Parts: sequence; structure tokens; C-alpha cells
Amino acid sequence: MVSKIAKRTPTKSIKNRRNIAQQCRRGRKKSPIKNASATASAVVASINKSIYTCQRRLIKIFTKLARIATPKKTPHKKGYQFLQKVHADPPNSTRRSLFHEKIPLPPLLSPEKKTIFLDLDETLVHSKPNPPPEKYDFIVRPVLDGEKVEFYVLKRPFVDEFLEFLSQRFEIVVFTAGIEEYASLVLDRLDWRSRISYRLYRDSCKEVDGKFVKDLSEIGRDLGRVAIVDDNPNSYMFQTDNAIPIRPFVDDLGDGELKKLIKFFEGRDSIEDMRDVVKVYLADQEGEKKVEV
Repeated sequence: MVSKIAKRTPTKSIKNRRNIAQQCRRGRKKSPIKNASATASAVVASINKSIYTCQRRLIKIFTKLARIATPKKTPHKKGYQFLQKVHADPPNSTRRSLFHEKIPLPPLLSPEKKTIFLDLDETLVHSKPNPPPEKYDFIVRPVLDGEKVEFYVLKRPFVDEFLEFLSQRFEIVVFTAGIEEYASLVLDRLDWRSRISYRLYRDSCKEVDGKFVKDLSEIGRDLGRVAIVDDNPNSYMFQTDNAIPIRPFVDDLGDGELKKLIKFFEGRDSIEDMRDVVKVYLADQEGEKKVEV
């Protein structure tokens, strides 16, 4: 259109005059500059729309990732009130927590491995607040209800050897009814070799008649391929066939329960159904009791 205008001669024909008159009645004829501006505006609007759409998609993606990356928080089993989660696991760590939406554990990194769920308090350690006891291994200072509280933690004998042994044969998941503010600090000190794959806290339990129950059926593991070691029968009341009971630990430095479990679990990882392993353990326990009597 621009080229045609440029070739016009100063002398206009009658026909051209009529065309111009018609254009004036219908509205002013748009100049090439205005047409170019309109086209540029349309291109810019299209680009802005594309950028806006991409931004919205990216926001949705990062929102989902933020939900997945956010760990959970739980209260201590000694009776503190429920607290909202603020703790995040350190980067490049194998220690993880359940997600807020109760999503089960991710698939096993080694599908052939079976899973051992371990209780924390009175199973792996014993802890108490002030005043300090005679014997303890380390102190943790969680903030509870806005105040820092000191807990003196005593490790059960052979706990380090027990975790090392299990990690070579099983996936280890600590499942505690304690709050994360407290339990995560204990596990940070206890699991200094990073042998524990996942950590589950009180908000992963079910409350039944005031008791915190660990329902293994909703964790994302085949019940035939898991066992739980716990001193509290209420904790595994939904899956007694998967439970290996252990005596509560307080301060007996001559305790040999974990050493006994190391010996028992040798070669048991090759048994297909862990419930058969539990039956063997319970039968052995009954035999020991009869011998003692």
C-alpha cells in the first residue's frame, strides 16, 4: 500500500477523488504509520499474554514443589500440645518426613529391601527434662510453647551398632509419637551417620481413645515386607502381626535388647514375609521365658 501511494502523481483523476470522498464519509483512511503502530501493539500484546501465561504456569509448578518440599511437624509423646511445622530437613540429606497431605512414603530406592520401623523414646533412647539425671549422652533444647526446654538424652546400649547393622540390610524408618521439635533434634544427634531413611512424627499417627497409633497400612509399604520395633503395644495395635515388642529402656547400661535384635535379624532379610520373621521372634521370646521360669 505504501508503494502505491509513493507512485501516485500530483494529478488526481476524478475516480480517485470519488474514492477519497467515500473514505472520508466512512472514516479517515489509516496511514501506513498508524497501521504499523497497530501491528506492533498487537505483537506486544501477544508477547505480554504469552509471558503472563508462562508466569502463571511457573507459579503453579513452584507452588506444587513447595508443598512437596514442606516437611511436617509433630508434638512430643509426653503430652505437649500440637505445634505447627517449621522444621526443614537439611539439603542433600536422606532424612525426610511425611508430607502435609498424608502422602505415603516414596517408593523404595532398592525394591528388594524390606522396611524396619523403629520407635524412638524408650526404644532407642530415653530422655528427661530438668533436673539433669546422673547419666546422659547429650542435650537437646527444643522450643516448646515459645520456651526453650532442655532434654537430657541417654542412648540405649548398642544403638549405634544396631542402626549400622540394619541400614546395610533394611530400609530404616523412625516412627515416633513425639513432636518434631523435640524428636528431630534427638535424631540429628543420634543419626550422625545418616542411616535412617525417613522420619515420621506424631501427626503421622492416628489418635484412638487418647492413644497415638502407628497405622502402617497407610505408609506406602507392603505389610508383608515391614516390621515395627516398639516398646508400646498401643502403638502397633492395628498391625500386631508386624510388631516386635521390646522392653522399655530407661537407664540400664547393661541392657542388651538391641544386641539381641542384631543377632536375630542376621539372615532374616531373605525371608519373603516379615510377619513370619515376627512369629519366629515371638516364639523365641516365649521359649526364653519358659527357660527363665
